[in-house]
Amino acid sequence: MTETEIVDRLAEHKTLSGAPREELAWLAAHGSVRHLAAGDVLSSKGATVEGMFIVLSGHIAIFVDRGAGRHKMMEWRGGEIAGLLPYSRLVSPPADSVAQEPSTVLAVSRDRMPEMIRECHAITSLLVHTMVDRARAFTSSDLHDEKMVSLGKLSAGLAHELNNPASAIERGAALMESRLQETEQATRALGAARLTDEQLAAVDAVRTACLSKQAQGVLSPIEQADREDAIADWLSDHGLDVASAEALAETKVTFAALDALAEAVSGPALDAVLRWAAAGCAVRDLAAEIQEAATRISGLVAAIKGFTHMDQAKAAAPVDLGRSLSNTIAVLGAKARGKSVAVALRVEPGLPRALGLAGELNQVWANLIDNALDAVAAVAVIAAGRVEVLASREQDRVVVRIVDNGPGIPAEVRARMFDPFFTTKPMGQGTGLGLDIVRRLVQHNDGEIAVETEPGRTEFRVTLPLVIEDEPGGAQ
Repeated sequence: MTETEIVDRLAEHKTLSGAPREELAWLAAHGSVRHLAAGDVLSSKGATVEGMFIVLSGHIAIFVDRGAGRHKMMEWRGGEIAGLLPYSRLVSPPADSVAQEPSTVLAVSRDRMPEMIRECHAITSLLVHTMVDRARAFTSSDLHDEKMVSLGKLSAGLAHELNNPASAIERGAALMESRLQETEQATRALGAARLTDEQLAAVDAVRTACLSKQAQGVLSPIEQADREDAIADWLSDHGLDVASAEALAETKVTFAALDALAEAVSGPALDAVLRWAAAGCAVRDLAAEIQEAATRISGLVAAIKGFTHMDQAKAAAPVDLGRSLSNTIAVLGAKARGKSVAVALRVEPGLPRALGLAGELNQVWANLIDNALDAVAAVAVIAAGRVEVLASREQDRVVVRIVDNGPGIPAEVRARMFDPFFTTKPMGQGTGLGLDIVRRLVQHNDGEIAVETEPGRTEFRVTLPLVIEDEPGGAQ
């Protein structure tokens, strides 16, 4: 292909067609045409990008795997420009750039870039705009990928969190049916006993004792078995059916209440009263367990809704950091328990609200706390793993600190930990984008992030602007 033919191709190029022909001629004179077959690598991950690649025809793409499967990160077709651009700090791509079909590119060496900037002002201007668009696309892709990875982690934890109360509701509902049948049978037997007012008063007393919340704490399995045996012995001593022992042992009834009842009621009537009391208390206990489990699910759903902030517009607004941090800790609760790490939240009383985007701040807390849990996990095997989340006011700013007692961050890692695609985690377990995303999101919320680390203590400190609330007298 002659230089004239190259200039003609560039004059029809979607990105460069607006440049003067003499500048296009400079590109033709200083570039080299490369023909790629499908599957050929244009630039390799880890290697220095050779220069700028003007795609004349074909299709080139970058595919990455950040733990959620291989997917396309960026692509270029005829009329677009890949590789290094003027003033870009690109050194090496995050993955191989591979031709998806036979492609032709005009390559301009990295060494020629300063000269091109001096000689080709119009082209440089066009390429700077292209670089801004590319940076925006990369940022959007990075944020999306990191959110998908975080969503996967949170979904796994949430599934575990929801499974326990959901199972409790299912189990309680199944037992409720049999307990209601027992209650109906016991009620009929109690009605047939025709008890006196004095006896009914004794029945009410034992029923009250069954429902007492303070008479007995939570028993261990051995203690519960011993209580059941003791009640069975009591029933046997009074000539009653020991089949009620298990149901009575699950209630809070005391032996004093049973003795008082036995003095007022005897024989078949006593058996009917105990069956009725045990069945009624069991039904109420099951209802309380179902309500508690449903409340737990409702709380988790509220925490997730607050965490994602899916019902709020993406505009800076006052953010309650106490609630924001609490929601994040709630959705990461399963991971913390799974790693035997204690997480403590301390929020300064009366802490002013921060000004920012709630959804983005929640993403910041999720990344930092998740990293802290991973850092502490190794320590938790031999010592008490601990993560502290603290929020306080410092002059006209609010500060959130995430502190862990992990091994600390080595100096060689500290220098690169905010770099995109840098990770110390095994393949598939880290994207290398978490802290880069955190830094960008904090800056987007007019905040600052800093880290202090030493063996046994690492602190990430996020500083954000606060909202100046109206004073009672109207001043701000």
